[in-house]
Amino acid sequence: MRPPSPLPSPSNLPNAGRGAPTAAFRGAPGGLPGRLSRVAQLLARLPGVGEKTAQRFALFLVTAGEDTARDLGSELVDLCEHIRPCTRCGHIAEVGEGDEAGQALCAICRDARRDGALLCVVARVQDLLAIERSGAMRGRYFVLGRLLSPLEGVGAEELPLEALRARVRDPEQPVREVLVATPPSVDGEATALLIARELGALGIQVTRIASGVPHGGDLEFADQVTLGRAIEGRKRFG
Repeated sequence: MRPPSPLPSPSNLPNAGRGAPTAAFRGAPGGLPGRLSRVAQLLARLPGVGEKTAQRFALFLVTAGEDTARDLGSELVDLCEHIRPCTRCGHIAEVGEGDEAGQALCAICRDARRDGALLCVVARVQDLLAIERSGAMRGRYFVLGRLLSPLEGVGAEELPLEALRARVRDPEQPVREVLVATPPSVDGEATALLIARELGALGIQVTRIASGVPHGGDLEFADQVTLGRAIEGRKRFG
């Protein structure tokens, strides 16, 4: 009897070390064709998508008709060619026909109704979108892309502080206030303190988003830091 084939090492498995499932899709019951298996492996790299969900997506693309897969593929190609980080703030922007090569401005930076004197600094594009949904921010943004994190090897030199200083000192759009909207975590607080120190010497007013008990939340389950900040940031009522 032929001896069983040796198991592949973790380093040789698809997507190893990239947060994707380590199980090979070709070993799934029924055996997917090679091309379909590779599509499923790529889909499994998406955040929140597991092996079974990736297989379901891949099977849907080949069974729903050619138009769905072709339209999705065409849009993904166009996405890589026309979507860039905004050259001014780091948000997602689309390169238009009149833009220079590699240059792009997002819709927020193009909006003349925005208050250019108020600059909100966020860690990620997802944070920017969350603030935009609130409708409370009518200024402009600056996306850091990461937070200060010594444990992960991210030091001050890894943050775009020079670009932030240049943005604040832009004579065409002078900034009066910088609102630091990094998350209320250890890394977020460290990043906020670093930004306040760097911009404080420029005479810019640096503010921090308030944190407290969420709407509909119970005080019983709030942590000490949250309760403390809610009390410190109290406002006059009535």
